[in-house]
Amino acid sequence: MTTVVALETDTHLPQLVERVAQGESITITQHGRPVAVLVPPPTEKPDVDATIQKILDFGKGRSLGGFSIRNLVEEGRRF
Repeated sequence: MTTVVALETDTHLPQLVERVAQGESITITQHGRPVAVLVPPPTEKPDVDATIQKILDFGKGRSLGGFSIRNLVEEGRRF
């Protein structure tokens, strides 16, 4: 991992971004302490089916206390 002083980022940001886009991680330091890390974005796509299943599982056994979604929407529109 490359380390860059914060003051250098003002003049070299485009080059730093290009290096990160190529997969490199860069630590930005200020007064010798790390204050930020530039990292490439995650490359794996989220598992949509698993996320939907988690949402459905979360709703099982829960209720709206006798209200319907329609009633809650209409109540929200009144304000």
